[in-house]
Amino acid sequence: MTVTIRQRIAIPTLMHWREEVIENVFGVKPSKALLAANRRYYMKHIADGSHIAVVAEADGVDAGCGGICLTEELPSPDNPSGRCAYLMNIYVRKEYRNHGIGHFIVRWLVEKARETGCDKIYLETTEEAQQLYKETGFVVLPGIMKYADIHDRKS
Repeated sequence: MTVTIRQRIAIPTLMHWREEVIENVFGVKPSKALLAANRRYYMKHIADGSHIAVVAEADGVDAGCGGICLTEELPSPDNPSGRCAYLMNIYVRKEYRNHGIGHFIVRWLVEKARETGCDKIYLETTEEAQQLYKETGFVVLPGIMKYADIHDRKS
């Protein structure tokens, strides 16, 4: 199987993949409002270069996708440049899983993040996908916390 990773900027293509990811990873059909917010995000961040999106082809057929959100934070000893790459939207269609396509996507995204000068590359994942990320050089970090989701809070 020949795998090719191609950067994509066409909003309809990105929206198609984002909707598929939301349905298959989050298990919900995205609302019109959520899709509109995603479209606005892509229009802004693809244009200014702070989001890079890719589609993986397996023998010429679209099989998966991924993206990088590029940001900057206050430089620190573990991130002297302050440049950050948050890998997201990494997804491989079921019929193409276990053929190394996820590895190709992640390696491409990591290399692109390094090319842009990022000293911090991170992601969120499901337990099911942790092994893929460990195999591509990621480690599980203790001590990470997420603020309670405002949408789940009762007034």
